[in-house]
Amino acid sequence: MGRKHKTNGRRSSVRSRRVAGLLGTVCVTGGIATVETAEGVFRLTERGMREAMPGDTVTVSLHRGPGGERRAQVESVEERSQTVLVGTYHQAGPLGVVRPLDKRAKLDFFVPPRDQSPERLGVTDGDLVAARIVSYPTRMESGVVTIERRIGGEDAPDAGIQTVMARYDLADGYAPAALAEAESLELDVESALQDPLRRDIRNRFLLTIDPVDARDFDDAISVERTPAGGWKLGVHIADVSHYVLWESSIDLEARMRSTSVYLADRVLPMLPERLSNDLCSLRPHEDRLAFTVDIELDARGRVVSSRAYPSVIQPRVRLDYDAADWLLRGEEAASDEGEAEDVDLACAERAERARRDAAACGIEITAFLRDADELARARQGVRRRRGAIDFESSEVHVVLDDEGVPERIDVRRRTAATSLVEEAMLLANECVARKLVAAGVPAAFRVHEDPSPDELTAAAEVLIEAQTIDRQEALGIMTGDSHAIEGVLERSAQTSQAPMVNALLLRAMQRAVYRPHNLGHYALGADAYCHFTSPIRRYPDLLVHRALKMLLARERLGARAARERAPRLVGMGSQDMEHILPALCREASSRERIADAAARDSQKVKVAQYYAQRVGERMAATVTWIDQMGAFVRVDETAAEGLVRMSALGGNEWWEFDERRLTLTGASSGEVISLGQRAIVEVVGADCMRGHLNFKLIHTLSI
Repeated sequence: MGRKHKTNGRRSSVRSRRVAGLLGTVCVTGGIATVETAEGVFRLTERGMREAMPGDTVTVSLHRGPGGERRAQVESVEERSQTVLVGTYHQAGPLGVVRPLDKRAKLDFFVPPRDQSPERLGVTDGDLVAARIVSYPTRMESGVVTIERRIGGEDAPDAGIQTVMARYDLADGYAPAALAEAESLELDVESALQDPLRRDIRNRFLLTIDPVDARDFDDAISVERTPAGGWKLGVHIADVSHYVLWESSIDLEARMRSTSVYLADRVLPMLPERLSNDLCSLRPHEDRLAFTVDIELDARGRVVSSRAYPSVIQPRVRLDYDAADWLLRGEEAASDEGEAEDVDLACAERAERARRDAAACGIEITAFLRDADELARARQGVRRRRGAIDFESSEVHVVLDDEGVPERIDVRRRTAATSLVEEAMLLANECVARKLVAAGVPAAFRVHEDPSPDELTAAAEVLIEAQTIDRQEALGIMTGDSHAIEGVLERSAQTSQAPMVNALLLRAMQRAVYRPHNLGHYALGADAYCHFTSPIRRYPDLLVHRALKMLLARERLGARAARERAPRLVGMGSQDMEHILPALCREASSRERIADAAARDSQKVKVAQYYAQRVGERMAATVTWIDQMGAFVRVDETAAEGLVRMSALGGNEWWEFDERRLTLTGASSGEVISLGQRAIVEVVGADCMRGHLNFKLIHTLSI
């Protein structure tokens, strides 16, 4: 018999029986439907969801429910969140039926007899399909769809990834016109150097540092110390805007995609491979066109001056993060016999190859990396003093074999090598943003607004209840003091409470978005910020490159020269970049959210496949979140996350969910499960199509 649960959340009194006209977003979790509004989160009445679907923007009315609790009822759907759904196809007489794979969507959709898409695509009973919604369900009629793609049976090797792609309306392939245009492009260094803005810096030592499996390399760095004890940093970014002209076929396709999407087993690139993996990829010993930002810093890491210009470069060394870290700690590792025996030989070989390549250029690569590492640490100090917030950063990455089958799960965390690259890119982005702002140039700025006081207060209250922070720290969090937030994160780091603190405070933050005007970046503590360093994979970076080139042309060559360059950089007339910039920023923000969600879901699919072969195994984990469904846990070894449902918490008792404290309490035993709780869990199931991983609780551990 399954355990029941009830909520014990905060309730607000109401003076009237019904309040209408409140706008919100429908959310369905564990079979419980709620609506998130500006006045709070309200549970929908039993039939209050009506024709709405998860994620829809709706207008609701509020009613008094049992015990005076306010309940919501959908009055109308204002905006649909889904245009495509993935489901299982069945034949029911003359009608086709698509049952959504997403169990939160309670309604089936129909394919009318006149629609020949199932026959045309060879769809048979039980197949997974991607269907485009023709009409949404109403109180009087069922929803109608047309089949766009047959994914296949659930046993198809990549059915899970294909399902993710269909869910987010993503597709492989590229528009033929854009591909043909890309194939016609050539690298002509001598012609490029005829541009008076472009400088030839091929004699400078540059290297790239990327993940070991990276295929495109869009940034390189150069570093040297100054006599005054500071640094000269060069950040060199692929000059995509030289090849992708305004409103060319490639530009229009890239604008529509807005970002590359990195799925577990493939990349859906923003640009054709001719550009992303060839002309614009900064490969060692090959001439490339770049956009360079040279920055001089003092001994404390503060910017003294910066200069941006188009360039011609030739990177000399390619490093991956593991090899760079190995070089940075090489002497220390070599002195530890036990560690030396466990060193990844392939990593050591890559590091040694890079050392030889650098030595051929007269550079001692370990010294180069240490200079860059010291610069990164100095910049971290600068950002910390001005109130930047650094959240825990880790990424679950499933390593696949040639057939797409998971071999192992790697956890990519911040290291010295990733930090030195990250700090260089952050600094270049800031310098470019400041220059654009100072000149009053509209561009795609990266904006992170201050967090909501209500969200911060809710997070602080949970942390107080968990005895993680004191009242003074809570006051700092509630008022949005970034120094206080960073202090709590630092103090909890490397403790069992770190995941809870990180999750609660991160959930209280706003999401960073693109805006046509600068509004600052709260988490970075930056007065101005933009994305400049990844134009191969992000369209806003390409917009920033174009805006900066126009500014440099006006400053150094005059207004006439700038006007001559305008058609291929920012357009002319009523449809130029400045006029459509707000729409481009909105679309880029939206596509970024889609790309991030698809990437996460694709990794979850492969994580589920990995653990499907390990049902019955037990492992240590930490509770990272709690809601009406149960306790979400993160496995120590792989950082994979899954759910311990209410029915799998153990003990033949009811579990009471406290919405305010985010705890689960056994009604008879009194046992309390809270955020940060350590536990031993057992894998009980994996839904490979949906990317769900389910555990049961064996026993909790003392913290």
